[in-house]
Amino acid sequence: MNPLELAELLTAPTQHPVREALRELAPKELDTLVIEALAATEEAWRQVAVSRVKAFAAGQPGDGRPTVVAAYFTTMERRAADGMHLGWSPFVAAVSDSEDVPDLRPTRTTATAVPVGEAALAEEVFADPELAAALNRLTVLDPPDHGDMLRVHLPTRTVTRISR
Repeated sequence: MNPLELAELLTAPTQHPVREALRELAPKELDTLVIEALAATEEAWRQVAVSRVKAFAAGQPGDGRPTVVAAYFTTMERRAADGMHLGWSPFVAAVSDSEDVPDLRPTRTTATAVPVGEAALAEEVFADPELAAALNRLTVLDPPDHGDMLRVHLPTRTVTRISR
C-alpha cells in the first residue's frame, strides 16, 4: 500500500479494516502515521497544481514564446460566513521564462470591492477547477500570510511558498 492509498483509508477511520488497525496502534505510532499521511497528501496536491500550471502554460498563445519556467500565485482574501480568510488566488499572477522572481508586491492602486457573488462567479467561469481545488487544499495544509507568493517551478515540479 502506498502513502496515498493509506491517506485515503485514513479519511474513513471508522470503517473496517482501518478501525481495527488503529485500535492496535500505540498513541505515538498513531501520531507518526497521521503525520506521514498528511505529508503525502500535501505532496499530491502540489503535484496537481504543477500539472494544471503546466497545462495552462502549454495553452498560452504565441509560437515564439520561450518555455515557461515558473508560475506565481498571490494571496487573496475571501469572505465567508465566519469572517475573512486568506488563501491562494486561483488565477496565475505571473509566468516567468527565467529563474528571476517577479516583484508582485501590491502597488499603490485604488482597491475596488467586488461583491461576493461576482467573485464566486468569476472563479467558477475563469479559474481551473482542479487548480483551484489544489490551491484551496494547500491553503488548509499550509496557510499563507499576507504578501506571500506561491511559486510553481515546472522543471523541478516543486511548489514553494515565498515569504516577503
